[in-house]
Amino acid sequence: MDGYMVKHTRGTSNKREILGTRVCMSGEMSSLEDIFSTNQCPTAVFTSQGIDVTPNGDCGVCKIVKQHGVEGEKPMIGDRVYVHYTGRLLNGKKFDSSLDRKEPFVFNVGKGQVIKAWDIVVRSMQKGEVCVMLCKPEYAYGSAGSPSKVPPNATLVFEIELLSFRGEELLEDGGIVRRIKVKGEGYNNPNEGATVHVHLEGWCGGWLFDSRDVTFVVGESEDVGVPLGVDRAMENIQKGECCLLYLKPKYGFGKEGKKEYDIGSNAELLYEVTLKNFEKAKESWEMDLKEKLERADLVKQKGTQYFKAGRYNYAVIQYQQIVNWLETECCTGKVQLQAIQALLLVAHLNLALCFLRLREYSQTVENCNKVIDLDPENEKALYRRGEARLLRNEFSMALVDFKQVLQVNSFNRAARSQITVCQCKIREHHEHDKKIYANMFQRFAEHDAKVGRLKRKKEDRGISYQNKQGLKRPRLSQDGS
Repeated sequence: MDGYMVKHTRGTSNKREILGTRVCMSGEMSSLEDIFSTNQCPTAVFTSQGIDVTPNGDCGVCKIVKQHGVEGEKPMIGDRVYVHYTGRLLNGKKFDSSLDRKEPFVFNVGKGQVIKAWDIVVRSMQKGEVCVMLCKPEYAYGSAGSPSKVPPNATLVFEIELLSFRGEELLEDGGIVRRIKVKGEGYNNPNEGATVHVHLEGWCGGWLFDSRDVTFVVGESEDVGVPLGVDRAMENIQKGECCLLYLKPKYGFGKEGKKEYDIGSNAELLYEVTLKNFEKAKESWEMDLKEKLERADLVKQKGTQYFKAGRYNYAVIQYQQIVNWLETECCTGKVQLQAIQALLLVAHLNLALCFLRLREYSQTVENCNKVIDLDPENEKALYRRGEARLLRNEFSMALVDFKQVLQVNSFNRAARSQITVCQCKIREHHEHDKKIYANMFQRFAEHDAKVGRLKRKKEDRGISYQNKQGLKRPRLSQDGS
């Protein structure tokens, strides 16, 4: 992430100021101990030596740098930060410290998870920096205080060390990491199917390869050459927000790369995205059943187009929309129920096939199970589940699935062939286990034999020593006795 943030430094006659931080010079207070060991009021110390870091300049939060951090980036909104801290009241009494617990405190900056003063100060720090800060009640616990620890309307003093920080992971696999440069407006976000108007700048290895204003439908960004990671991030971005998105190859241009941008296989990408505006798509609760069924049919066709083009991730998005719209739909009409089940069957079957191509076998099995719940003798679902289980080395379970396929359709040659494969794999597995156990027992036997030999040798040495002792002649005393 280095290299994407501009550092601003300026010199003064007797102090060095770095982007809202002030470094203590000799003779100045540099720690909580220094501040509370003097007769001077802590507020006066910060007034004379600190610098106001509040955005509106009301002196609600003042900061003094005790130790410089590593030159480089600073935390952005949403970043996950790791800090050590000690907090004191103005009388010097310590009310909390992560050092006492011997573990860092972790939170996301700018998300309201901590007091306002922390969100402000931590964003001004560099990795490794240690600072002391004073915060007025309105930036701390206010008139309520913190029961048993902080009294109402208390001004607080903290010492904070920024250990490390990293961007916000939008997905569990860490493939999309976001860092917010400019916070957006309100609480509405684009949803699946929303039309978004964005400005994009795409970087690969420090090279700007894409810069444009573009409009696309969330779930269909592939149509305008925008990678999957940007598409998937849109549901987390607010209007007016400007953020950096770090994309792993899976969420960039993958193994294929992008010839028109001269991007090779498995490249990691950085996108700066500004959401200028968006029009939300209708939510499922805003549509009646007739509209849902009509839309589901159109989305199914779109998903099929993506699948045939090998864009399996985008096909997944389309088919998942059908599931989201119809899975919890309740109706009493037999015709409507049949239409819903038919679309859900197709959606889950196609999702299973997409996940099979993407090598996400657990998801394949899960979607096949959904189909089998609706249709216990669905030949395709049983076969695809068998394929996924075979590829997960669950040979016995896969064998059961392929045998069930033959019970449904005895002419299915592919299933018959897969049964042979499963049987071979099971035999190989058993042979492998036999060798492992045979070698294990042989090693145990060799070990026992070695221990026995050593024991016998030790016993033989003991007997020999005793015999030698017995053969020794007794020494005579001087009187011949």
